[in-house]
Amino acid sequence: MEIQTSLSHPNILRLYGWFHDEQRVFMILEYAHGGELFKELRKCGYLSEKKAATYVASLANALAYCHEKDVIHRDIKPENLLLDHEGRLKIADFGWSVQSRSKRHTMCGTLDYLAPEMVENKAHDYAVDNWTLGILCYEFLYGAPPFEAESQRDTFRRIVNVDLTFPSTPAVSAEAKNLITGLLVKDSSKRLSLQKILEHPWIIRNANPMGNCDKL
Repeated sequence: MEIQTSLSHPNILRLYGWFHDEQRVFMILEYAHGGELFKELRKCGYLSEKKAATYVASLANALAYCHEKDVIHRDIKPENLLLDHEGRLKIADFGWSVQSRSKRHTMCGTLDYLAPEMVENKAHDYAVDNWTLGILCYEFLYGAPPFEAESQRDTFRRIVNVDLTFPSTPAVSAEAKNLITGLLVKDSSKRLSLQKILEHPWIIRNANPMGNCDKL
């Protein structure tokens, strides 16, 4: 709560304050009229490249702001992304976030979105958020995360081996695939930076600079 209260960015859900009684904690949050992006994704199956690029660009901007303040989110997923009344994306739920300049060792987050270094119980840094952007970009375009498997063991194996394949349907542009493969790199130091994401031709060609997805 302390981390989220300290953050003020158009693509981060504001936490204005909190109070508690003997049993509960009440959080005073910005209202996100559109609800979870997860629900939109499940309803549509997958998103258009323009919507997907707009959401990825919004996330990259918000995460760049977080990383400048030494905050790693560590649990970016569709259930933790909300939409306001104009369809702008808002990052919510900072329950796994940490504010630190040193590498971390806690394994946390959600199975399908974990970076290889977390699966292998190695130290991690901001690059875990960049990996998750690659997972989300894939999920936005194909409707499911790339390393999904029947068992946790198989999912972990696919993540560690970066066992990445692109289905033939729906049709997705080569530029979008290029961005995804630039983020889903096992060596965290070689993943695309957030700035490189924002400069990527696919983002420039497709993303709405205003971040508004209602009319896309």
